[in-house]
Amino acid sequence: MDARPYPHLALEGRSAEDGLPIRLIVDGGHITAIERDGAIDTGSWISVGWSDIQVNGYAGFDPNGEGATGAAVADMARSLWPEGVTGSCVTICTESEPRMLEGIRAAADAWETDPDAAASLIGIHVEGPHISAEDGPRGAHPLRHIRPPDIAEYRRWQAAAGGRIKIITLSPEYPGAVDYIRAIVADGVVASVGHTSATGDQILAAVDAGASWSTHLGNGAHGMIRRHPNYIWDQLAEDRLSAGFIFDGHHLPPAVMRSVVRAKGVERTVLVSDAVALAGMPPGEYRMFDGTEVVLDATGRLALKDTPFLAGAAIPLPVCVANAIRHAGITVADAVRTVTANPSRLLGLPTVDGRETMRTGVRANLVQFRRQEATGDIEVVRTVLAGRVVFEG
Repeated sequence: MDARPYPHLALEGRSAEDGLPIRLIVDGGHITAIERDGAIDTGSWISVGWSDIQVNGYAGFDPNGEGATGAAVADMARSLWPEGVTGSCVTICTESEPRMLEGIRAAADAWETDPDAAASLIGIHVEGPHISAEDGPRGAHPLRHIRPPDIAEYRRWQAAAGGRIKIITLSPEYPGAVDYIRAIVADGVVASVGHTSATGDQILAAVDAGASWSTHLGNGAHGMIRRHPNYIWDQLAEDRLSAGFIFDGHHLPPAVMRSVVRAKGVERTVLVSDAVALAGMPPGEYRMFDGTEVVLDATGRLALKDTPFLAGAAIPLPVCVANAIRHAGITVADAVRTVTANPSRLLGLPTVDGRETMRTGVRANLVQFRRQEATGDIEVVRTVLAGRVVFEG
């Protein structure tokens, strides 16, 4: 338990939920009052702190790296505070079972030993290894470690995680996938369709079994697919699936951003960074945690070396939110909803955690930001985690 005293805070700006002037009073780590006053300076916006439910690493901190530690996971969580992220899902990707367990245990250790990490982390997202082995859908995941769904392996993951696994990304193309999905959903885990070459019938069966999300839909796909039917249309059309999208400007072009939000609706859209440990690093050639060679260019595009395929993302969540406004044509309120209320409801987080909406009595996880009218860029100016200012720009 964190025994540090809580400060008294008062934040003023424009509510990102309704656009009106707002003053939030924070005491004891919670929002204690919400005041409306026409004299408040509305030069900045205030919202619930942002949740990123697909973060593979950041600023050189790599939960997927060999020898990953709880300290590295905690430092990753801290590195996201300047991006307005007060809630993140540590994403552990396809590797051997021992390596995946190492990353999962590191995440659990961060929760158990570091109060700041415990306040910043909202779950573990296991992405793979039960995904398509085909080039394109597999993305940057190592072929040698792709394997069919195994409920016993999942149980070992969850035991190592202390029950903190919240999302598993898998392809429903495997025999046994439906039973696997039923088992993890019964445990309260979100089954997500991703990195797949599944047929429409296989996707439908997965949804009937309880799958409720699509991982970075539109990416982790073949470079060329038949115009219809295909697994992208099947997931876009399925109203029982919410979908994650990477709006970093590289994974999906503007016309696709607009189209997918129109298809899913704001209420089923969740923006994610899919950031890897190389995010924020200088341009150059690098090796990923599994030895895969990648190239990070000056625009932030991260690709598998000598291929046209992306290898994850290296751009933070505020850019994705800004792109949703300028390219998908949605409001500030709706864009913020895709990184607050929508991921919170998808994961079934308690409202009192303060990750869904600003109201009295909830934990004070907040972000204050400015939006440049000329460019549409978003600049985070203050991040509040559990009632404490953890970043001020």
